[in-house]
Amino acid sequence: MTTDSYFVPTINYISNIMFRILIFAVMITILCPVHGLAGGANIELKSPDGKIAVTVSTGGHLNYAVKFHGQAVVETSALGVTIDGKDLGLGATFAGRPAVETISETYPMLGNHSLAVNRCDATMISLTSGDVTWQLEVRMFNDGVAYRYRVPGSGARHIDGESSEWKIPVGTTIWSQSATNTSYEARYEVAVVGQQPKQLQIMAPATLKFENGAGYAMMTEANLVNYSDLSLLTEGNVFKALFRNSLKGWDVTGEIASPWRVTLLAADLNRLVNSDIIKNLCPPPAPELADAKWIRPGRSTWGWLSCYCAPNLDDQKEWIDRTKALGFEYYLIDDGWRTWNGGGDNAWDALADIVKYAKAQGVDIWAWVHCKYVHKPEDRTAYFKRAKEIGIVGLKIDFPDPANVEWVNWYEDTLREAAGLQLMIDFHGAVKPTGRERTWPNELTREAIAGREQGKSPAVHDITLPFLRYVQGHADFTPTLFMPDRLSGSSFAHELAMSVVFASPFLCFGDNPQHYLQSAAVDVMKALPPIWDETVVLPVSEIGEQAAFVRRHGNEWFVGVINNQMPRREQVSLKFLGARKYKLVELADSSERNDDFVRSERMVTAKDSLTLPLRKDGGYVAWLVPANN
Repeated sequence: MTTDSYFVPTINYISNIMFRILIFAVMITILCPVHGLAGGANIELKSPDGKIAVTVSTGGHLNYAVKFHGQAVVETSALGVTIDGKDLGLGATFAGRPAVETISETYPMLGNHSLAVNRCDATMISLTSGDVTWQLEVRMFNDGVAYRYRVPGSGARHIDGESSEWKIPVGTTIWSQSATNTSYEARYEVAVVGQQPKQLQIMAPATLKFENGAGYAMMTEANLVNYSDLSLLTEGNVFKALFRNSLKGWDVTGEIASPWRVTLLAADLNRLVNSDIIKNLCPPPAPELADAKWIRPGRSTWGWLSCYCAPNLDDQKEWIDRTKALGFEYYLIDDGWRTWNGGGDNAWDALADIVKYAKAQGVDIWAWVHCKYVHKPEDRTAYFKRAKEIGIVGLKIDFPDPANVEWVNWYEDTLREAAGLQLMIDFHGAVKPTGRERTWPNELTREAIAGREQGKSPAVHDITLPFLRYVQGHADFTPTLFMPDRLSGSSFAHELAMSVVFASPFLCFGDNPQHYLQSAAVDVMKALPPIWDETVVLPVSEIGEQAAFVRRHGNEWFVGVINNQMPRREQVSLKFLGARKYKLVELADSSERNDDFVRSERMVTAKDSLTLPLRKDGGYVAWLVPANN
């Protein structure tokens, strides 16, 4: 299969000449089509392009249903939030005629592309439930629908939970993660809706593939603030909102605004991967953060995974020298540095010396910290100030508790205080991202993933991640090991392709940089960026089977392919290159051994194509650089 009929330059490519993006928003108030306002009334909403249709209905209980290209993708499902024992969806009636605001804006982002597009119609639907007046806010995008609950009021109230649900057509394929690991580090599995065990708890997000070519979806949440983390409980083909970290509910004060309940919808995997909907549902950053020069995406070396051991003080300068040789921006010092020179102030002094040496080499230092040292506000303030004083630029904060409302707000407080001191953050052992990295761009990544640190995962897990976890947001997978005894069936090309396919603005590599410097891929690794201007998912891709990505950074292109257990041979057109001639560097699987590359170089144009020989659990990487003439 080739990409001739598929590869169309995205809006990001068209807009790449813009060095700074002007953010704008246009709000237009129009009347929303409403069919009656009495009991049993319906409100019909459509996406800007008309391809998504939502029906909100009353009559016993507040419900909604979603159609995509005319096909039902969410059957009639309940809406409602339960406060002080009262389900506001029960007996809810419309209170007046709603209005629609059209939101249209673009903003810079760090990830799959450099320019995010936010265009939607936002509808505020007023409702009454007995003596309670409240609102259902709905936003209709071309790539999905989102809603949230807004309940005015003051004083303390208790949120017991929600009646929110997704009723998905039986036979839909679903990829999800069991709710057995509160830090989102379980591996993803595939199932069929309607055939899953009863009362199965799964984490949000979950990705869906509808039957009859109806496209893809994701069930998830966005803008998680002052609320408990959402997971899902299965009942047949119904997925009900479950707050597993707050089964008895939680108290809130003042107005209640839930996170957004999101149904992302995409006709193909390219649109799924490139969706901005989750970030679009979060507020923009404060002006001082919008273009902060101290927030710098970059690549990092990291010592823990290569030896599963604490960093040795005597080895640190060597690690920094190798980081410099790779041209990487950062070196992350992980758990164990606090014992250097006997610990306490001596350890901090030793760390300060290492930071000073690294800066002299053009390398900045991130440092690991257990969340217990930065949980309480006074401890966090003191710790952050001390880290800043010795020149630390970022902190990897590990092992927070499960994300009930207290810990959800801890993430916010931590990012706010870190931003005030110009510190970047990487959360580990963490709750999933929900787009708040738009609001707090000093969060460069977070874990919430079964990454390379856990050993080599089955290929089906690796090839599900780009279409599920990475759609949710950035992830610290710590990819790319070139140690033969750690491959467990993976190939060198598979390992390298992870660093192309798995995007993270803080791109932390798992192996000892000595192995990279000795590799046939060293020049490619030196050139790999942590963020991209454009991403296209090739049509040979399929969730759990093959992930084939073409990414652009500036005027250079990278191709990364990760394969599952079936050997393949694919063809990829280079039509996207345009009129220029390019130098191509290929790193492909060896047919004889998995701990080696087949490297080749040649000149190519848009008339050429690539042949990808993919072994079992294999991969492929191409680097395309414009020729000088």
